[in-house]
Amino acid sequence: MIIPDWLIQLVTAFTGALGFAVLFNVQSARLFWAGLGGMLGWAAYLVLGCWYDSDVIRFFLASACFTLYSDPLARLKKTPTTVFLVPAAIPMVPGASLYRSMSFAVSGQWNAFAQQILYTLLLAAAIAAGMVCAMTLLHIARMLMRGLIHKCRGRKG
Repeated sequence: MIIPDWLIQLVTAFTGALGFAVLFNVQSARLFWAGLGGMLGWAAYLVLGCWYDSDVIRFFLASACFTLYSDPLARLKKTPTTVFLVPAAIPMVPGASLYRSMSFAVSGQWNAFAQQILYTLLLAAAIAAGMVCAMTLLHIARMLMRGLIHKCRGRKG
């Protein structure tokens, strides 16, 4: 039996996020959810590959996905957002790209290093930007909901 490549990647993303959650002393009742966030982010990255060739766009959208998962879940579980957000981000860390960058630097291939490190920084910036955009959208949605609730209560009174 041949295991599909995507399934191996999803299981690895789950266990990687889970491992970092354990490392960060996340409570055992929340470990599964922390691992699920990492798997969700990587699943989004893989699915987005059907529409986008650019890793930068895929990293941005995938990080927005796991942020949109982590923040409401943290509110539901009454815990800080970072408990779910940090482990979910771990599978997205561009470690291979950073390794290649350093390998080019050590071997003195400065042009290749410059290109690779720029790519690595773009991936890292895409992850951060995806988180910030998703958190901003969640904040705006919460403010709008509060305004609507306040407005509706004002009409009843």
